[in-house]
Amino acid sequence: MQASDEIVLSKHHGAGNDFLVCIDLSGERDFSPSEVRALCDRRRGIGADGLIRALASTRGAAISMDLRNADGSLAEMSGNGIRCLVQAVVDAGLVTDGTINVDTTAGMRSVEYTSTAPDLARAAVDMGALSIGPEVDLAIEGVEKARSAEIGNPHLVLLCPSVRDEMVSCEGARLQGSVPGGVNVEFVSFDAFAATPGGISVRVYERGVGETLACGTGACAAAGAARSWGLVEDVVRVSLPGGVLEVDMRGPTVVLRGPVRRIAEVHVRESDLAEIVDELAEVSSGGLGDSPATTAGRL
Repeated sequence: MQASDEIVLSKHHGAGNDFLVCIDLSGERDFSPSEVRALCDRRRGIGADGLIRALASTRGAAISMDLRNADGSLAEMSGNGIRCLVQAVVDAGLVTDGTINVDTTAGMRSVEYTSTAPDLARAAVDMGALSIGPEVDLAIEGVEKARSAEIGNPHLVLLCPSVRDEMVSCEGARLQGSVPGGVNVEFVSFDAFAATPGGISVRVYERGVGETLACGTGACAAAGAARSWGLVEDVVRVSLPGGVLEVDMRGPTVVLRGPVRRIAEVHVRESDLAEIVDELAEVSSGGLGDSPATTAGRL
């Protein structure tokens, strides 16, 4: 039984893009940006790319998704996060395998969910319409082409002969903060990491997070931009550091297919979360050294 002073979360990942999920149908336990940062912190908290609350939908969906980035900011949509959310509500017995409608800030999304083994499933997400924007002249060494894209959230896709670590960390950080509200930045190449002919290799620098092992909306944006350049067909295998996702652009909306795995259930005492928030506040103000301390022993 859940203690009144505990927060119960489950942790999941889709192709290495990991999320904490809190089922809060009553909407009573909102999380402040500082609490989200504390829970998602990989040294002092649990660690995740984002936090999702599963809320009761007011628009007829099975569930509503409240999505926060690791820095505490709100996000509109995540193709990997929505699979994690659906797995959490299936595991909780709130819905069953099949077609599950999810209410998101980016609009209603439909998920075809199939359990394949204990704690493992595959899901196909209707991501909505993909809008490919104009070419962007960046004049960055190593970038052949760039263009904007939108699929419920904003993206900037770069085509590069090869992708270097410093390009992702430096140019990714600079570009994601170059527009109001931020933008997700995709680095697309055709190196040996691409799984099959016609596939693409992608690394993503996400706004509010940094580089992640995978990004569902980023995979869709990258595939759409690559198709607009005549480099791929309508169905694209997107290889990311965390795994492979399939982007299907044959219809009026984009379908994203990929795996999702449940990692653990986590119980966090409210008092411990408050202490972690205070610790991180001291670190940001220079009051504590940034040591690799972890709170795993008390969570």
